Amino acid sequence: MTDNSANSQRTLLYGLLGDLPPRDGKIGATTLGTTQRDGYQLETLLLELNGIEPVSAYFVRPLAPGRYPCIVYNHAHGGNYEIGKEELLSGRGMLQSPPYARALTENGYAALCIDHWCFGERRGRTESATFKQMLWEGRVLWGMMIYDSLRAVDYLNTRGDVNADRLATLGASFGSTMAWWLAALDPRIKVCIDICCLSDYQALIDQRTLDGHSVYYFVPSLLKHFTAGQINALIAPRPHLGLAGIYDPLTPVAGLDRIDAELKRVYAETGNPAGWLLRRYATGHIETAHMRVTILEWLRQWL
Repeated sequence: MTDNSANSQRTLLYGLLGDLPPRDGKIGATTLGTTQRDGYQLETLLLELNGIEPVSAYFVRPLAPGRYPCIVYNHAHGGNYEIGKEELLSGRGMLQSPPYARALTENGYAALCIDHWCFGERRGRTESATFKQMLWEGRVLWGMMIYDSLRAVDYLNTRGDVNADRLATLGASFGSTMAWWLAALDPRIKVCIDICCLSDYQALIDQRTLDGHSVYYFVPSLLKHFTAGQINALIAPRPHLGLAGIYDPLTPVAGLDRIDAELKRVYAETGNPAGWLLRRYATGHIETAHMRVTILEWLRQWL
């Protein structure tokens, strides 16, 4: 796929995400507090990204001053709306220890995690009600979530302690889907790592597991234009690590086979066959210890 072709596909994909705010709006950032925790510096932030409601966020970095490579960390869903960005600091049941704030900063990375719509400090309205109201207004909940992530990347580009040429994105479950969509739409993301949600849409339909995803996941007319493999192909040739459990109902094996074959072909055609790796594990919808080791090795190799 040529650069022009990929950009055209990104424009088409972005256009399916509903009526989104302008991309050139002013970004505001208020630092609510700065503390040291578990060997890293923590900033509690309130970001103005979308012109509609403020976005609560955490930013972490190693204690020593510097200009760090940075990970856009995407929290999971799991129906736990109270967790949100707190996952970066405290983890959750499906993830390994230590939490990613400590794991990443110990390895020399900064990280930003925002509360997505309906999560963390942005909860109070149900996801279902938010989805329905946005639909009436011509918006798509997933589109507004993606928009906030794209604007979070814009914010990182304003920080002097972030090396904006070395950005990655990482997440599990809901955060996994956010990671590969964000990387597909934003070439500024240099490395993508998704944990336990590289889902092929047709496989979800065939396996009758659509209800494994809440309403946030669904984008009108998406299947008229894109498969999950075609979205992920927009990441190539940038390094992309996928991690999946073979017993995970959200990643049916037949779907993983389809995506893997598609991306092996695309990465070979774009000259970076080593840039795509799918690792499968005899587990379900969790991050294993081996996954965590592989993730940190992938970041060391590519970021």
